[in-house]
Amino acid sequence: MQDGRVRKNIRVGSAVAIVLKKDQPTGALTWGRVAEILTNSSTHPHGIKVRLADGSVGRVQQIYDE
Repeated sequence: MQDGRVRKNIRVGSAVAIVLKKDQPTGALTWGRVAEILTNSSTHPHGIKVRLADGSVGRVQQIYDE
């Protein structure tokens, strides 16, 4: 599994697990496919922010190899 804190590891269409802002206290994950990468910097300590195909926005915690 690749590091979700590094932007170059994430591509549009990648299968990922994100943590939504409302779920940060519990760490509950939401799964989906990346529709858009929102973070411009090459790394972020809490995970790269993305928008999933269903419209959910959160920070990548896990990337699933395909």
